[in-house]
Amino acid sequence: MSGIAGIIRFDGVPIEPGQVEQMTGAMAYRGPDGIQHWVKGSVALGQCMLRTTPESLEETQPLTNEDQSLVLVMDGRVDNWEGLRRELLGCGVVLRSRADAELVLRAYETWGRDCLAHIDGDFSLVIWDARRHEAFCARDHLGNKPFYHHWNGSTFTFASELHPILARPWVAQVPNEGMLAEFLAAEWYSRDETLWNGILRLVAAHRMTVNHHGLKTDRYWEPDLWEGSPDSRDEEYVEHYRELLTESVRRLSRSHRPVAIEVSGGLDSSAVFCLAGYLHRADRLFAPGIRGYTLAFADDSAANEIDYARVVGEFLGCPIEEIAPSTPPPSWYEERAREYREFPGYPNGTMFLDALKYAASLGCRTVLTGQGGDAWAQGSREYYAEEIAQRHWGALRDRFRLDSGIYGARQAMTWLVRYGLYPLLPAVLQDGFRQLVRRLRGTAVRDTYWLSPRIRQVLAERRARPSPWSHQRVQRVSQRDLLQNLYDPFTIQAMEFVDREGARAGLEIRHPFNTRAFVQFAFSTPERLRLRGDRTKYIHVRAMQDLVPPAILDRKTKAEFSITLHMQLKQMKEQLTSTLPKERAGWVEPAGMDRLFQAYVKSPRAGWPLWVLWGIFGSDRVMERP
Repeated sequence: MSGIAGIIRFDGVPIEPGQVEQMTGAMAYRGPDGIQHWVKGSVALGQCMLRTTPESLEETQPLTNEDQSLVLVMDGRVDNWEGLRRELLGCGVVLRSRADAELVLRAYETWGRDCLAHIDGDFSLVIWDARRHEAFCARDHLGNKPFYHHWNGSTFTFASELHPILARPWVAQVPNEGMLAEFLAAEWYSRDETLWNGILRLVAAHRMTVNHHGLKTDRYWEPDLWEGSPDSRDEEYVEHYRELLTESVRRLSRSHRPVAIEVSGGLDSSAVFCLAGYLHRADRLFAPGIRGYTLAFADDSAANEIDYARVVGEFLGCPIEEIAPSTPPPSWYEERAREYREFPGYPNGTMFLDALKYAASLGCRTVLTGQGGDAWAQGSREYYAEEIAQRHWGALRDRFRLDSGIYGARQAMTWLVRYGLYPLLPAVLQDGFRQLVRRLRGTAVRDTYWLSPRIRQVLAERRARPSPWSHQRVQRVSQRDLLQNLYDPFTIQAMEFVDREGARAGLEIRHPFNTRAFVQFAFSTPERLRLRGDRTKYIHVRAMQDLVPPAILDRKTKAEFSITLHMQLKQMKEQLTSTLPKERAGWVEPAGMDRLFQAYVKSPRAGWPLWVLWGIFGSDRVMERP
């Protein structure tokens, strides 16, 4: 975990002294173990160091090869470090240290731009190749590490966070109206844009070369939708799932200090904690110990999971610290927006701030989460379409009988038509039927009545964009949902917020479910193994038998954290319905904002209005007042 920044001029003009130092200084919290720079002529690179693994104790960045023709700055880890080391040694490479950064530099030296096929882990990186006079940039497969950049035709500027780039004198501070529209409507379409024109994020699983010709970006990895699983029976899939998650927890636990684990009491984080405990007892954990923590919502039954977290702690014989959720005031979000020049996050994300501080106070440098479990193991009724398409009539009968026994034959028949027959219709018929239903229901498109005419027009243009997965041919219907999860624009923004706040606390946040191998397995798994009857995450529950307490595995409820938004919004009526509409007349309509707030009041704990209102509040705080 660390931070990177750099400036590369392709017009030959030397970098002005102090520029890259200002960039790393703006995110100095990413470098509690030191900040270093490499400056030579028109290239200036910087790195903020947080040592999280035993190997990182030997790491120095920026890192050069022997003749300084290659210079690397990297934020991240190599999770297949054992295999990559063997592979490089087999190629005759001489390694000077055990550091992950050197493995990456030597991989590029050995395989060039194809080195990413040999690297697995979380990373954002830049390698300045003086021989080619170009920069090679890459972001990890799932986008767990952030990477922002700006190009003005002659100067390439990059950083782990946006605000060091925006502060450069050659970067114009022009708001991105399209992204602003997405935030104001709480509808997400763009994966690479930010709230500022010209500052982009490198998309997950993409690499980029930069030279005097400009930027060239391409995708280096995507899940193989046609990859056949070696498993054939349900039991084999379950065992494979168990092995994958265990190995993911093992690899991502690598730390020279105890690993902190967020234990909500849900299926996913509880499994991570229990697997870490199992590995630790077997002396297979790559960390000296584990520490658990959970949030205690004592006054809200919908959000409170304390009883479940306690069950996990007792089962493992390891105490779990109970920490009150953080509830910073609106002024906190204003300060964060002013500092980062980005959307300051949502209250259901900031509720972990004190918990992160607690983990850091224990001396931990790493936190494991259950993020990603819902995306890859949740499941849908589209198992009906899969069984029909593959002509598994016996399996189709079994699914229908099970659903009929739990929900009734009428409901099962509705699902059979909706999730079995409809998805297999030709696309043109699906689209026509969908439009007909929307017209009959009067819900063709959600009415964004609170937006100004100009912002509505901009949003309409965004809505018309094809999704990155819309034309992708799939092997099974359920893979469309997985593609939507993989390419979801909002998720990557939320993950970047988590990364930033973790860095602020001196921690690296890791997600065992968000790994390349785990995602590929999800795309190769039949849908019947994710949802069966009234048991969602069926394969996960089966795989965690004897490792996770029965009370957790039997759990079919999920905590709901809208209270964190409600606590803020209930006191903001005047600001959102009167003050802000007057000052942001180009964004919203006064009458529409009043109507939107009333819709929220009618259903304060659920529904989309509260998310929209918070999006409007946060956007207002990012931009300078007119």
